[in-house]
Amino acid sequence: MYSRLTGLSGVIVRSISLPSLSLLSLSLSLAWGQKTEPQSMRPPEPEILVRGAWSSASDSTTPLPEGGRVTNSVFHNQYFGMTYTLPLGWTEEYDGPPPSDSGRYVLAEITPTDTHKEPIPGSILITAEDMFFTPLPASNALELTRYMKDHLQADYKVNLPPSEVKISGHTFHFFGYMSPVAQLYWYVAATEIRCHAVEIVLASRDTKLLQGLILDMNKMELPAEASPEAGGGAVPVCIKDYARDENLIARVDPVFTEHRFNPVPVRIIIDKNGKVAHIHCLSAFPDQSKAITDALGQWRFRPYRQAGKLVEVETGIMFGRAPGAIGHPAGNAATE
Repeated sequence: MYSRLTGLSGVIVRSISLPSLSLLSLSLSLAWGQKTEPQSMRPPEPEILVRGAWSSASDSTTPLPEGGRVTNSVFHNQYFGMTYTLPLGWTEEYDGPPPSDSGRYVLAEITPTDTHKEPIPGSILITAEDMFFTPLPASNALELTRYMKDHLQADYKVNLPPSEVKISGHTFHFFGYMSPVAQLYWYVAATEIRCHAVEIVLASRDTKLLQGLILDMNKMELPAEASPEAGGGAVPVCIKDYARDENLIARVDPVFTEHRFNPVPVRIIIDKNGKVAHIHCLSAFPDQSKAITDALGQWRFRPYRQAGKLVEVETGIMFGRAPGAIGHPAGNAATE
């Protein structure tokens, strides 16, 4: 449903085709930030996947945001603590792209099994926006939902006003909009898990189908709710910009063998003793990943206490050139 076009500049640009206003490709265009998305919802520069830049991690056992899979009609993502049983007769046909350099994930794209009929009856898109690295002027799921609603193109109409709802015992921020011309409807539900805005975008021409899909979402399994600066259950405490000088005891800057201009967002987990226990490069060249991993392995932080107890911390660091932000400058960047 999406293609990667390699240009002379050596980058891979994601693009979406729109045969007969296909529901799936329209919903993907809105969620991925592609050419068909309303102009006011896109960052000032197009998102690109740089050839050779990919996600990587310092170990193979710690769950990653992009590590979710559909198995036996059940979507499970260990990182987000999320389990979702697909509606009967629906499936995931294609894997999504790797994380973008602004921390955007396509976790799952779900459609009816028989997708050869036109138009496609509907689609379910599960995405995540990393609140550490997002270029949008939003710091949580509520602000992100409001931004999406306020920046719809003029020919889209909000038909369900924003509201706070409980889905599977978890707080979601919800709104619905439509295209009067195409008679397409989108329901957007967003919640915050581990400093990510996790969004479920339902799309269809059939509002009864959408209402049924919303009811099915109550069968999801989700982690315990957490405040923006607290972990839910056994996961680390999530703190933005924790890698500040006042929290650092020792720091070694990465040594890059080649000068590149791509941003490298990195999430780390700091153990109870202040050592970096896990490193996740969202988008980086192999040599960049190695240099950053070698350097971060030598960083030492002051141990963090919550309610008098030592706890693990998860935070983000931007190496290289940060992507352009909408409404606010990108911070916490370490330049090459």
